Amino acid sequence: MSNFLIVLDVILGVILLAFLAFWAYNRIQAKRLGGELTNEEFRAGMRKAQIIDVREADEFKREHIDGARNIPYTMFKYQYSELRPDLPVYLYSDSLTMTLRCAGILRKHDFTKVFYLKDGYSQWNGRKKSSKN
Repeated sequence: MSNFLIVLDVILGVILLAFLAFWAYNRIQAKRLGGELTNEEFRAGMRKAQIIDVREADEFKREHIDGARNIPYTMFKYQYSELRPDLPVYLYSDSLTMTLRCAGILRKHDFTKVFYLKDGYSQWNGRKKSSKN
């Protein structure tokens, strides 16, 4: 029985370390990319930016930030060229990982003004638009 507990402790330890490594990787990526905006900063600059929701189309249709357009994460590497590199790009989703990956794609393609909503869409307290359907 004690061998079982030791193995279980090792497995739980590995899972915990993997989770912490994933969290640290996201934090490092966020710092490296910069561009983290609070709700207030995001709202203040939205009129001059391209607001991009990287969630999937069904989530976007259900509800999104007013003025945003949808380029789903799954299609982002194919559709990023629809964006103007001379204007700021404001990204958001429910997942920091997806948002940072999209920001990384833009940075690799010489977009210099890439920003993202710090706490994601779930914490957005500004104007939203819902689908009529």
